[in-house]
Amino acid sequence: MGLYRAETYRVEDSVGFMITRLRSALFATVDREVGPWGVSSAQAAILIYIAHGRGNRAADIARDYNYDTGSMTRMIDRLVKKGLLKRVRDEADRRSVRLELTAKAQKLTEKLPAVAARALNHLLRGFSRAELDHLKGLLDRMLANAD
Repeated sequence: MGLYRAETYRVEDSVGFMITRLRSALFATVDREVGPWGVSSAQAAILIYIAHGRGNRAADIARDYNYDTGSMTRMIDRLVKKGLLKRVRDEADRRSVRLELTAKAQKLTEKLPAVAARALNHLLRGFSRAELDHLKGLLDRMLANAD
């Protein structure tokens, strides 16, 4: 038997709804800090994803952030236009395109971990280290169930 039942389901009690609202709150907090730098929180997330070596192809980013490929292409186009990303043909597979940070983006990505830490610390006010570790463990379990 599942933990939720259709006959008693209320959207405001849904973990999915709460996670969606939390993601929005996190992005809004980051947007306030990175906006003056000419990027959005979603764009900053892509830059830090690449900077931290998670991947360098649009398909990787789209999959991990659950963006459709069209939206991802438009977001990357905007980052290229802002001089923060460049598309580079893969030497091993000329059909494939890698994304590289420009020098301007590298300077920006040096500031992003501090922004992320401040935003997360704001949302985690009053949490203990043990509570944070427990929350991360629960989220890891949910993510494992998603696979």
